[in-house]
Amino acid sequence: MKFTEKLIAPCGINCGVCFVYLREKNNCCSCLSTGTNKPAHCSKCRIKFCDEHDKSEFRYCYECHKFPCTRLKGFDKRYIKKYHLSLIQNLKYINKYGVLQFINIENEKWKCNNCGEVLSVHKDSCLKCGSEYRKSPTEQNL
Repeated sequence: MKFTEKLIAPCGINCGVCFVYLREKNNCCSCLSTGTNKPAHCSKCRIKFCDEHDKSEFRYCYECHKFPCTRLKGFDKRYIKKYHLSLIQNLKYINKYGVLQFINIENEKWKCNNCGEVLSVHKDSCLKCGSEYRKSPTEQNL
């Protein structure tokens, strides 16, 4: 699987590595899609549907004059603690190098070394082959 721009959410999450997107049954259609099969927290995302985003119609949160806002900082803090991944760092990378370069890195970063399938940020083992993996906080962040 190759990630696309449609899988990169405004907050810097790569929906392509989300467990709900990757699971076989009732999988999510991604943050930016118009499909209805999304978890409630994604359908009502306070970051994606914030007032600033609606007013300015920007694509990524780094384009906002409030970047990083309080909501994004809180979300980032949870992702760093639980998954060793900084969404703010993702957004800074996208801002500096572009989304296509970010996607190139994500394609390699989230590939299982054992079977080549996509790994989930939310799991400690490959969903396809069960191979365990753990990345250090340094390896997870760009």
